[in-house]
Amino acid sequence: MALTKNKRRTRIKNRIRKIVSGTEARPRLAVFRSNKEIYAQIVDDESGNTLVASSSRDKDIKTAKANKTEAAALVGKAIAEKALKAGVETIAFDRGGYLYHGRVKSLAEGAREGGLKF
Repeated sequence: MALTKNKRRTRIKNRIRKIVSGTEARPRLAVFRSNKEIYAQIVDDESGNTLVASSSRDKDIKTAKANKTEAAALVGKAIAEKALKAGVETIAFDRGGYLYHGRVKSLAEGAREGGLKF
């Protein structure tokens, strides 16, 4: 019997998380994509802390009147700006089981433009 879309994504996510882990020196940029919004947070897995977070629901991004892909790029730039203020320059990218395509790719490229290195 075929897996549901969410169970398939969970399997892929677990496979990725075995490899990608955030440290204090190189935290993990975790992405969650819903049908309407996109969320990103930078996590130090050793201490279990979220260092910075950003989403398409933030006021400055929501008022931009951009389509979902453009909003994802704005989220990437916003999280890069917040991360640089917090002293984070290099990250490990965790696509969260989603394909590196469309909004997830746009968020990653926005973060790179904002100054993050991965």
